Amino acid sequence: MEKRIYPAIFHKEEVGYSVTFPDLPGCITEGDTLEEAFTMAQDALGIYLYTLKEDKVDLPKYVAPEVLILDKDSFITLVEWDELKYLKRTSNKSVKKTLTIPEWLNTKAEEENINFSQTLQKALLEQLEEA
Repeated sequence: MEKRIYPAIFHKEEVGYSVTFPDLPGCITEGDTLEEAFTMAQDALGIYLYTLKEDKVDLPKYVAPEVLILDKDSFITLVEWDELKYLKRTSNKSVKKTLTIPEWLNTKAEEENINFSQTLQKALLEQLEEA
């Protein structure tokens, strides 16, 4: 699972802020308040980067914020994308999986009333955090 940061340019508008990402063409959003604009920027970044990953396109490198030129009513902030957090928040649909385990392990787990789905989810999350 990847983590990335990208500079976002917040432009003060008559009402609220618009947000652009100089390294991500077409990744634009807005919000009526600064807080809303930042939340929308996180969502826009997540959708954009996850779409690139699904299309098997390399994620672009970001330009150093200090080289960007800003208008007087604009500022830069860094926005983080954490793929695992993004997927947890946006993709909670359950899927059925078939797996194979030794019979003795199945017997012991059933004797202990172990929930197989919860156990597998916990183990997968631990494995992903280590990666």
